[in-house]
This record gives sequence, structure tokens and C-alpha cells, in this order.
Amino acid sequence: MSKNWLITGASSGLGRGLAERALARGDGVVATLRKPGALDDLLASHPGKLRIVECDVTDLDAMRRTVAQAFDAFGRIDIVVSNAGYGLFGAAEETSDAQIDRQIATNLTGSMQLIRAVVPRLREQGGGRIVQVSSEGGQIAYPGFGAYHASKWGIEGFVEAVAQEVAPFGIDFVIVEPGPTRTNFGTGLDVAAALPCYADTPVGEIRRALDGGYFEFADAAKTVEAMLATIDEPNPPQRLVLGKLAYEHIRDALTRRLASVEAQKAIALSVMEDA
Repeated sequence: MSKNWLITGASSGLGRGLAERALARGDGVVATLRKPGALDDLLASHPGKLRIVECDVTDLDAMRRTVAQAFDAFGRIDIVVSNAGYGLFGAAEETSDAQIDRQIATNLTGSMQLIRAVVPRLREQGGGRIVQVSSEGGQIAYPGFGAYHASKWGIEGFVEAVAQEVAPFGIDFVIVEPGPTRTNFGTGLDVAAALPCYADTPVGEIRRALDGGYFEFADAAKTVEAMLATIDEPNPPQRLVLGKLAYEHIRDALTRRLASVEAQKAIALSVMEDA
């Protein structure tokens, strides 16, 4: 049976890849993007199955209108993919107020408000699935990406809470956590002006790594296929880790955290009233 999708940030990368694969198998897609014309080729090859809406998720009124249009267009949306976002690089004191505000407004607030907008519709129709595209950066942190990590750690916490709230209504979530992937993430990166004092620090090392192509990249097409296969599962995992670096980094971070918590058991229990 065909499904209907709402995908934000669908002009390129993983969002476009999901739109292409969904359309190729006969699903209906409402795709949002900020750049007009980016999906004209798909629109021409899939008439009646693809609806394109220009929308910036930081414009909350426009985003809510887009959600209403999406559900009205197909009568039902089965899968909502919250994919709009970008990265900001710079040490905490290098980034400007405006850069931080825009990062949080797009990656965190925009995603939260999209979820808030679609939940009533999904509840009224009897259920649905929300796919939140996060990052390995939702569970680990690189120096120089503090604001980006704040947005990703934040949206993962929000999803954890909302998933419990809406499970009785047949609504579930998949948080996708890709590592470095061969998409346009790097070209869309907002880079703060560098301060010389950080040149020989971990921030400087990451800055040079970004310039030199240091990271091992996952294949974007394979990543989309893995996402699609998981989204199609009747009972998917709440978190989907994708890529060698993502797997290794998240596994190592969780292992260290668990060891640290276990080491604190005695002091944790010592503060209880009856201790």
C-alpha cells in the first residue's frame, strides 16, 4: 500500500534522497524547501504525486500553513520527516549572537514546532510516524560545534519526551543519527570568524580537518536506503545510527558514560533521605 510523506529540507541531501525513493515506489510526497526550482525535475517526472512548498521552518506561521496544506493535499500523511537543518562551526566565543540564534531557531525550535504542528493531525487520523533527522552529534560532541550539538542534543531530548506522550495515539518516532555522510552538509556549513588563539587547540584541529577532508564519509545513497528500510519496519528502533564513525563514536561515548555512572552508584544512593 502506498504511503504519503511530508519531508522538510528536501532540496538536497538525505531529504531529497528520501523524496526520490518514496516517489519511485509510488508514494505521495509533500516536499518543503527554501530554494525554488530545486525539485523541478522530480515534479516533472512524478505529476500528481509530488507537491512542493517553499517554506522556512523558522517562519512558524508559514510552517503551520504548510502542514495544513500537506494533510489537505493527500487527506493523510503517514510519515513526517523533519530534516531541515544545517551546521554552525566555531568556538563558543567565536560564534556571534545572530549565528547562535539562527542555529537554534532552525535545528531545534523549528523541529520542535514542526512536531507540535503535526501531532494533532496524526492523532486525529489514528497514528503515524515522525522521523527526526538528528546526527551522531546528538549523542557526542566535537569541539567547535557547540551550538550545533546544543540543537541536536536538545531535539533528541524533546523527541524522547513527546514519544512517550503520543504513543497511546499510535504515533511513534525514529531519530536518525548519521555520522559524516557525503552530502552537502559541508557546503552549507556556517563558519564563524576564527580567533588566532584557537589555532593550536582542538578547535583549530577540527577546522583544519574540515578543510582537508579528514573524515571518513558514509555513502548518501546507502544511508537513504537504510533509513527507508527502517522507516518501513512495523516496530523500528527509536534511534538509527548510520555510518562507521557514528557507530564507533556513539558506542564509545555511551560506554564511557555508563562506566562513569556505575562508578558513582554509592554516592548517588548516599543522598537519599533514608540512607
